[in-house]
Amino acid sequence: MSAVVESVRIPATGVRLDADVAVPEAATGVVLFAHGSGSSRHSPRNRFVAGELHAARIGTVLADLLTREEETTDAVTGALRFDIGLLAARLVGLADWLRGYRPAAGLGCGLFGASTGAAAALVAASARPETVRAVVSRGGRPDLAGDALTAVGQPTLLIVGGRDQEVLRLNREAMRRIPGEARLEVVPGATHLFEEPGTLERVAHLAGDWFAHRLPL
Repeated sequence: MSAVVESVRIPATGVRLDADVAVPEAATGVVLFAHGSGSSRHSPRNRFVAGELHAARIGTVLADLLTREEETTDAVTGALRFDIGLLAARLVGLADWLRGYRPAAGLGCGLFGASTGAAAALVAASARPETVRAVVSRGGRPDLAGDALTAVGQPTLLIVGGRDQEVLRLNREAMRRIPGEARLEVVPGATHLFEEPGTLERVAHLAGDWFAHRLPL
């Protein structure tokens, strides 16, 4: 199938979410992105990672997990960005939509979560074991997934900056609760947002390799 790049509105939990979809020619899988607190599909870090995945023939769906009205409210209250149940339900809706999306027909689905989005990705993975094949967390808060961690059977890669000490501790504890294959990769010298030279490139390489070996059906 030829390459597809389009902006769409995806129904999920009674709302419609804005999303940018890219499926390269001869794609081997598609990854749904779950953005971190206060972020959106325009996140430059996630867009960089998405671009690297495209180069590896992996498609991406970058979607806003909140509507524009909800984002306006959240900018004031900060409450919705930590509503893991809501974010996970939206991500499940996106995964269900992807199964019927013709350009992605027959492709394995992965989830890439950042910060609080990582918790939502893990909860969604536990809810859709037949759909989601692999999960990657970047600077994530997997601890916020709670008891859902014990139901994650998919291969899970946790990427944390070496200087992000508290998040590193939380990831180590969460990894022990995941019954499926789980790996922790520490990027030396990186802080929480991976702003240091070469660190985000390392994240993209690790994620691309993880998905390339686990998404093909």
